Amino acid sequence: RRGAGVAERPRVAASAPAPARPRGDERPKAPWHPVPLIELCVLAGIVMLVVGFLGRDEAHGRVLIVGGLALGSLGGLDTVVREHFAGYKSHSTLLAGFPAVVLAGALYFAEAPWIALVALAVATFGLAFVAFRRAFVSKAGVPFK
Repeated sequence: RRGAGVAERPRVAASAPAPARPRGDERPKAPWHPVPLIELCVLAGIVMLVVGFLGRDEAHGRVLIVGGLALGSLGGLDTVVREHFAGYKSHSTLLAGFPAVVLAGALYFAEAPWIALVALAVATFGLAFVAFRRAFVSKAGVPFK
């Protein structure tokens, strides 16, 4: 007899395969697909950041830094929006953070009290998260948890 003294291990059923993406494994393409517009946007943002940090004029440097951050952020936001609303991958948290940060920035420059700034930003984030999550669920056909 083979393996007479060895206890036999129970067989484990193979785990179920991961659910397939609703649209296949290929990311959704931008409407301007052959043109690397997003990559150029991010590159311009990086150049603006470097020039802003290394420049001698403080006022222009601040404008360049803010512009560079905005361009870089828009490059990432474009990809996130396309993937989310195509049902490819959920980016509800990142998308919900965008209106919350914009609102917090506006309230900060309006010199609103900190408690109001934080409360409104958190409420905006929560409402936006639920809305973006539901939009993804309806597009991708996955259950809302």
